[in-house]
Amino acid sequence: MTMPLMRPPRKNPVLRTRQMNLPPGARGRVALGLTAAAAEGRFELQTCEDCGTVQYPPREVCHKCLSAALRWRTQSGEGELLGSTTLHHSNDLFFRERLPWRLGLVHLDAGPTLMVHLHGEVGDAPQRGQPGGDALPRVRVSARLDRAGQAVLIGFPNEGSPHMADDKMLREMTSDPKFRKVLVTDGKTETGQAIVRALVKAGADIVWVGHAEPWKKMGDGLDDISALPQVTLVPLDLTNGRQVTELAGSIGGKVDIVINNAEVHRTFGIGARRGTDVAKAEMDINYFGLLRLAQEFGPALKGRSADGATGATAWVNLLSIYSLSNFPPHGTFSASKAAAHSLAQCLRAEMGPAGIRVINVFPGPIDDEWNQHTPPPKLAPTALANAIVKALRDGVEDVYPGDVAQEWLERWRDNPKVLERELAAGG
Repeated sequence: MTMPLMRPPRKNPVLRTRQMNLPPGARGRVALGLTAAAAEGRFELQTCEDCGTVQYPPREVCHKCLSAALRWRTQSGEGELLGSTTLHHSNDLFFRERLPWRLGLVHLDAGPTLMVHLHGEVGDAPQRGQPGGDALPRVRVSARLDRAGQAVLIGFPNEGSPHMADDKMLREMTSDPKFRKVLVTDGKTETGQAIVRALVKAGADIVWVGHAEPWKKMGDGLDDISALPQVTLVPLDLTNGRQVTELAGSIGGKVDIVINNAEVHRTFGIGARRGTDVAKAEMDINYFGLLRLAQEFGPALKGRSADGATGATAWVNLLSIYSLSNFPPHGTFSASKAAAHSLAQCLRAEMGPAGIRVINVFPGPIDDEWNQHTPPPKLAPTALANAIVKALRDGVEDVYPGDVAQEWLERWRDNPKVLERELAAGG
């Protein structure tokens, strides 16, 4: 059973901040297929379409029949633990700082035998000849992203305890908000308020909640979350570069997770609206707002990524499924989110060497004021907030919450040009 994580002591400000040492991150192009699936929370292995062999490690051809017809297929991960060991010494700097570290050899029901990291609740494999030595313990293998952003395999018990997410090794692979300090950039929307409540429920230590134009009367929702003991309201308008800079100077050295949910969403495309004012307003928040935020808070997060159990760990961007392919009824909004998506990929590349995970969330239509006339199904703000917290806990990079987002993603992967034509014709 995993012992519950206790509140870590506050960092001594006199001590020098440690630099992040990442685990080995070199992967061949073929092996990146495992990482691509893990980034979305799936465990996939190569499967030969000619002979049906499931193989690991990844190769260019099937090791059994030499066919090149290999496809990545989702696996259940069920298998038996053949043996386990605990490392007490390592030449790698990342693991040296985190010893002891458990490893295990697992034989999957699908065929391959894998070397995996072992969760603390997985027991040792009994030795042959001892009582019960012929009954190998069952485990479930899952793919997760490590601090270098590459896929690694972890062996989990089939039945875990309520606090299994507090396992020391697993917490290294995730960005669980428990006991961490979070900045949510917009608390005036129903979506932002749902995110704040979900973070508080997940055990966040402090949640700073931004609100633009603080001189305006606060709504009931913002009043409710401001009454929570973990919540502190801060003035934050992402169109105001000076205000972003001042806030970063005030709390930037304390924030562990940034969740950028601020956005401007207007309907219509090009010909149905005169001028460029609305499109500029969308770009100023959805794209340039992210840019201002990243320039000010990014260096602070990178500098604190090695601060132990509560070090800076993640950056979350609320994008839109419309960023993959433009939805003409929301044309300029789609364009601004596509620009933000591209910028978020740049941010991920720059934050990666510090071990900061950048999570992009691509919801379908959210059940808010800007989608009043959009027919169901629509994504409830609470469901979106829960998906963000789950992404932080699972350590994934890309999240597509809701039925519409999942359907659009499948159509986009199948043929982007066909999806473009379908959306141009009305969906």
